Amino acid sequence: MRSVLITGTSTGIGRATAVVLASRGWRVFATMRNLEKRKLLEQALGEAGVQNGVEIEQLDVASGTSIQAAAVSILSRTGNKLDAVVHNAGVAAAGALEDLPESELRRVMETNFFGVLGLTRALLPTFRAQGRGRIVIVSSEAAFMGQPTNAIYCASKWALEGWAEAVAYELEPFGIDVVLIEPGPYRTEIWESTPRIQPPGSPYHAWVQQVFRAGDAHAASVARDPKEVALVIANALEARRPRFRYPVGPFARLNHFLRGKVPSRLLRKATKLYLGLSRK
Repeated sequence: MRSVLITGTSTGIGRATAVVLASRGWRVFATMRNLEKRKLLEQALGEAGVQNGVEIEQLDVASGTSIQAAAVSILSRTGNKLDAVVHNAGVAAAGALEDLPESELRRVMETNFFGVLGLTRALLPTFRAQGRGRIVIVSSEAAFMGQPTNAIYCASKWALEGWAEAVAYELEPFGIDVVLIEPGPYRTEIWESTPRIQPPGSPYHAWVQQVFRAGDAHAASVARDPKEVALVIANALEARRPRFRYPVGPFARLNHFLRGKVPSRLLRKATKLYLGLSRK
C-alpha cells in the first residue's frame, strides 16, 4: 500500500486530499496542528467510507520538535518507508505591510516556508535510502503575481517556488520528485481564520477596507470546490512522470500564462481597476 503524509488536514484542501487519497487506496497519515479540529475530517472520512485508511497525527510544522516527533512516530509504523509528503499547511495575515505586527510576518513565514523545509529535511533520509519519494507542495496563484493586502503570504509562496526549483536539482539523482500545486481561489477556511489587520488610525485604513470588500466579493463569486485541487494532487502523486507545476483552476492557469508575457505595470493596473482601487 502506498503511504503519504499530509499536513494541514483539518480544513479545506488538506481534508479533501486525505479523503481522495484514502479512497484511492493510499495509507494516509493526516496531520494537523490542533487535534481538537479532527471532527470534520473524521466526518468526511466516514461519509466516504474510508476512515480505516487514515491515521491522524498531531503535527505543528512551525515547531521543529513537533516535526521530529511526528516523523519518528509515522515512520515507526511504516517500517521506515514513505512514498510521499504533501505540504499543505498554510496561514496568512492580511493588511498593509506597515500595519502588520512583526509576529504575524514571522508566523506566516515559519509555517508556509520554514515548515516545508523542516519537514522535508526530516523525511529526506528515508526517501534517499529507499531511492524514491515525491514531495508535493501546495503553493498558490499568489506565486505568479503580487496581491494587495497579501504581501507576506505572496512572499512565502514565492520563496517556496524558488526553493522548490533549486532543490529539485539536488534530489533528482536520488529518485525524489518535487511537484508544485498552484491553486487559484478555492473554498477553504484559511481566509476565514486569517487575521485582518486594519488599525482605525492607519493611513491605509480606507484602502485596505476596499481591498477586503472587493476580495470577499471576488471569492464569493468564483471560489471553487477544493476537491478539484485534491484530485490534481492525487494525479500528481500517481503519475509516472509528474509535471513540475500544476496550476489549478481558471484563474491560476490564466495568471500562470500571463506572467512574463504581460508587463507588470499593466497587470497592476488591471488588478486595481478590478478591485476598485484609486491612487489615493
